[in-house]
Amino acid sequence: MDGTDRSTLLRDLWYVALPGRKLKPGKMVAKTMLGEPVVVARRQDGSVFALRDLCPHRGVPLSFGRVVDGEVECPYHGWRFDGGGRCTLIPSLVADQDMDAGRVGVRAYPCREVQGNIWVFIPAGSDLPDPLPPIVELPGIGEASPRLVESMTFDCAMDHAVIGLMDPAHGPFVHRSWFWRSRRSIHEKAKSFGPSELGFRMIRHAPSKNARAYRILGGAVSTEIAFRLPGLRLEHVEAGRHTLCGLTALTPVDERTTEVHHAIYWTMPWLSPLIPAVRRIARTFLGQDRSMVEMQAKGLAFDPPLMLINDADVQAKWYFRLKKEFVASRVEQRDFVNPVKERVLRWRS
Repeated sequence: MDGTDRSTLLRDLWYVALPGRKLKPGKMVAKTMLGEPVVVARRQDGSVFALRDLCPHRGVPLSFGRVVDGEVECPYHGWRFDGGGRCTLIPSLVADQDMDAGRVGVRAYPCREVQGNIWVFIPAGSDLPDPLPPIVELPGIGEASPRLVESMTFDCAMDHAVIGLMDPAHGPFVHRSWFWRSRRSIHEKAKSFGPSELGFRMIRHAPSKNARAYRILGGAVSTEIAFRLPGLRLEHVEAGRHTLCGLTALTPVDERTTEVHHAIYWTMPWLSPLIPAVRRIARTFLGQDRSMVEMQAKGLAFDPPLMLINDADVQAKWYFRLKKEFVASRVEQRDFVNPVKERVLRWRS
């Protein structure tokens, strides 16, 4: 164990709030992100914005109100706030009362919709970094929205959800199924890894022979898998001239609960008729992971000491080192220095 504070929820980073298709024009959705109340709204023109979900007047969640002319209206007294958080209307004021509504405000969060997902930047303090870091984008799909999106809530801390996300050895036990792999399919693997932006990557390679689902893509298939802070897994699969990408984004609701958003993109036209089957597989995989962390929670309630081993748990070790360096770089006001070095990892799964 490396002494990292595993309870740290990282700020000054972008998190997926929700898939874009779940927010209709003129509507808003209440979220809790890193323990903060956030309301995400969409104007009629399709643009999105995010505000702290508390009216500064009486503390009523703004999400109980409505979107009017591209602004959020509080349901209690009709105070309105624009996308920048500035109050634009206080209906109870009469003409000669000297109060500038524009001096009243609610916190606004940077909010962007990229490749069909709505991202919210959660800052560490009152000031935003300048410039804001870029939002990760999947290669080879342009501005396409995902063909399939599944979201689930895991009753576990962010760290345990992330470690489960990157764990290379649990597949034959947690994800046993006829279409994927069985316990009998376990064999030794060796993969090359290297550092990448705010994380690390498994260098492009041919999928393992016991990963049956890749076979339906046809042609010569290769994949590259990357992990990036705060909790993003990106898989980029090339199959001939076609591309399949997966984004799994973890967003902490609070210290004990994590949302998992899984988006899949592809350019293969023959996969679209298979969406019901792919959806079932995605739900099965996420459900199996959720069931496992719920089992794990029963043991963690006794606060047992935990251990990480080589080589199967090296990615988890890297995750904690990346977190520690990210926090240190912010505190010391210096550039982030990636602690991951190139190496080959070997395990059986």
